[in-house]
Amino acid sequence: MSSSNRIPIIDFSGLRSGEPRAHDPAALARVGREIHEACTQIGFFYLANHGVPQQTIDRAEHAARTFFAFPADTKSRVAVNARHRGFHAIGGATMYQAKRPDFKEFFGIGLELPEDDPDVRAGQALRGPNNWPDFMPELQPALYDYYEAIGACGADLLRAIACGLGLAPDFFAPRYTKRMQRTQMVYYPPQPPMSDADQFGVAPHTDYGCITLLWQDTVGGLQVREIANDTWIDAPSMPGTFVVNVGDLLARWSNDRYRSTLHRVINRSGRERYSIATFYDPTYDASVDPRELGVAADAARYAPIAAGDYILGRINDSMAYRKRSA
Repeated sequence: MSSSNRIPIIDFSGLRSGEPRAHDPAALARVGREIHEACTQIGFFYLANHGVPQQTIDRAEHAARTFFAFPADTKSRVAVNARHRGFHAIGGATMYQAKRPDFKEFFGIGLELPEDDPDVRAGQALRGPNNWPDFMPELQPALYDYYEAIGACGADLLRAIACGLGLAPDFFAPRYTKRMQRTQMVYYPPQPPMSDADQFGVAPHTDYGCITLLWQDTVGGLQVREIANDTWIDAPSMPGTFVVNVGDLLARWSNDRYRSTLHRVINRSGRERYSIATFYDPTYDASVDPRELGVAADAARYAPIAAGDYILGRINDSMAYRKRSA
C-alpha cells in the first residue's frame, strides 16, 4: 500500500472474479488488511488495477459530456422521477446544513427492472426501469455498460472488505442479490476562482450507503476531511484508479469501526468538471445490523434497519424533488 496526499492507494490486481488470485485466501487477507486500515483511519482510498476496461470508462465519460451539452429544456424531458431516475438540474440537491444547493447537474440510473418485476409491482421505492432520453439513444448502452462493469468491481471489492472485517469473503453476496446500486453522471459548470465561499459543487457531506466508487476527470476539486488533523486534503484524479469511500450504512454496519468521512467538491477552477459516482448498496430489504459483524448486543450502537429504508430517508432529506412531493 502506498499513499498520495495521505489517501492510500490499494492495488487490486489479480483479485477480480476469474483472475488467478480471486479466491486466494492469503491475497484476499492481505488486501483486506490494507482496506481495513484505510477505512478505520480516513474512510477513503484509491483503488488501482480495478479491472474495469478503460474503453468502458471512456465511453461513459464521452456520453456524460455529450448529454450535459444539450440545452436545459431538452435535458428536462427526462427530469428525475419518483424512482430517483433521470436528470437533476442545478438546485436539485442540497446537503444537510448547507446554505445553498449544490452547483451541479446530474443524471442518475439504477438497476434496470421491468414494470412487471415483483418489487416494482409492489411499489417498492426507487425500483423500476430507467428514464433514458430518446434524444440521445447512445447514452443507454454506454452508461449501463459502465453500470454493470463498476457493479461487478464493487462485488469483488466487498469480498476483500468482508475479509478486512474478519468475515467470510461471501458475507455480503446474499445481501446484494438485487442491489440498490445507483450510478450518477455529474456535471459541475465552471465557477470563477472568486466565487462565494458558501457555494460548493457539492457541500460537505457523507454518503448514504455502503461504498462509493468514483471516477473523476483531471480538473480536481474533491476534498476529504482528515480527522486526525481536522483539515481538508485534496483527493486529485490519479490515472487508472477509482476513489472509494465508506458510506454511512457501512459505518453503521461496522458499529463505527469504519469511518464515513466528510467530503466536498470545490470547483473554482473556471473549468467544467465531470465525474461518475456509483453508490454500491445492498438489496432494499437487507438488514443492516452490527451484531451480524460480531458486535455484542449490548455494544451495538445501532438498531437493525433495512438498507433501503435508511437510504430512502436520506434521499428524502436531500433531494428537492422529494421535498416538493412530500
